[in-house]
Amino acid sequence: MILYKTDEQVEQMRKSALLVSQTLTQVAAMLKPGLDTLTIDQRIGTYIRDHQAIPSFLNYHGYPFNSCISVNDVVVHGFPNKRELKEGDIITVDVGVILNGWHGDHAYTFAIGDPGNEVMKLIQVTKESLYKGIEKAVAGNRVGDIGFAIQDYTEKKHGYGVVRELVGHGLGKDLHEDPQVPNYGKRGSGAKLKEGMVLAIEPMINMGKKEVYTEDDGWTVRTRDGKPSVHFEHDVCIRKDKADVLSNYAPIEEAEQLNSNLFTY
Repeated sequence: MILYKTDEQVEQMRKSALLVSQTLTQVAAMLKPGLDTLTIDQRIGTYIRDHQAIPSFLNYHGYPFNSCISVNDVVVHGFPNKRELKEGDIITVDVGVILNGWHGDHAYTFAIGDPGNEVMKLIQVTKESLYKGIEKAVAGNRVGDIGFAIQDYTEKKHGYGVVRELVGHGLGKDLHEDPQVPNYGKRGSGAKLKEGMVLAIEPMINMGKKEVYTEDDGWTVRTRDGKPSVHFEHDVCIRKDKADVLSNYAPIEEAEQLNSNLFTY
């Protein structure tokens, strides 16, 4: 069942989403070679709690960390660990918070040093595809229009693999609500988009083929061919003429540009 939000509830969700954006901005400022991902996760947990919020992911269906940190060929749900980041790594940090009972949830992929032109193109195209999907997230369209826009841009125009097993989702009092929002699909298919729907739109795009597998920990999802994967995610409220993006990449991008350890296009 799809749960529609009032304008007042959407504003509460915006606060949650912006706290995630602020948290990812802190991550953007700290990233460097030699930093291990467990330390990043611990700092994320501290920052969220210092802002009177709760990490959404911690203990969610048994997930044992504050965030998901996925490096190189890990698509999503990567476990933070003592592995140190090195030059050429790409790292996706996915963060969720509960603030005043409402979830915010989004992700950003960073490059540590220069990973090479091909990987930087994958990052750029995946990020652009997120906005292609958001352009279709308006009342009167359907969920399939979002997925088609993402798939058409990444798979058909650039030849990348669009992950099928993992999708975007509704967001609200629960971390995952209806409807599911695939990153592939047919125009005019799926649930009709109506004002007050809040969606987490999140393309997960592989440099190589679309196939993935889950490690024995039950969480970590990797590309089957071992090639890099990129993940971006925004929280979006459906409106009549233009989607209302609740999260904000601008401060993340500013911190990314200021951090000499990060490579940007």
